[in-house]
Amino acid sequence: MSFFNPNINTAGRVARGLCGLLCLGSAYPLREHTLPTVLLVGSGIFMFFEAARGWCVARACGLKTPL
Repeated sequence: MSFFNPNINTAGRVARGLCGLLCLGSAYPLREHTLPTVLLVGSGIFMFFEAARGWCVARACGLKTPL
């Protein structure tokens, strides 16, 4: 089994997509503060990647997540 095989269902994908959207939305008001903005945008993009791929890094590392 490959590390990057899909490991979440549709509910998990939707949850990660919404979290990615929240991160990007939260970054906008902080745009004058570089570090928090970069961290939130990076996290949001990574969550969109997880949602699109159907893959969760925590599950790939062996942690059990509720979704």
